[in-house]
Amino acid sequence: MNEALTGLWGLFASAFVSATLLPGGSEAVLAYLVHAEQHAPLTLLAVASAGNTLGGMSSWLIGRLLPAGRLQRPGLYPAVERVRRYGSPVLLLSWVPVIGDPLCAAAGWLRVSWQSALFFIAAGKIVRYSAVLYLARETLR
Repeated sequence: MNEALTGLWGLFASAFVSATLLPGGSEAVLAYLVHAEQHAPLTLLAVASAGNTLGGMSSWLIGRLLPAGRLQRPGLYPAVERVRRYGSPVLLLSWVPVIGDPLCAAAGWLRVSWQSALFFIAAGKIVRYSAVLYLARETLR
């Protein structure tokens, strides 16, 4: 596998892991690859966004698989309350550290449709990585 393809797989894996409870540094990987200038910016945006979106959807799936009776005390679960209050658009914030993963899991547990979750999670991730990409490209000037 050539170095350029390895970089894309590394970006995808880092972005996926960053969307879970595990720590990740996908922004740093994206910035590095921008500075390496081996890939088109839109390719980097697509790979990072896809990996991070799929990571968010894995949290949604985990929530979806939890039995309905497991989270009966909503006061202890602010993410559940946020999804109940604001609906699936709150998943635009799924990229925010610490609160994003619970929001995705809560949306799954509350049975938000996968299509709606995918749309809002992806939209938030794309905007986030677009900002990182823009800032990384600006430092090249």
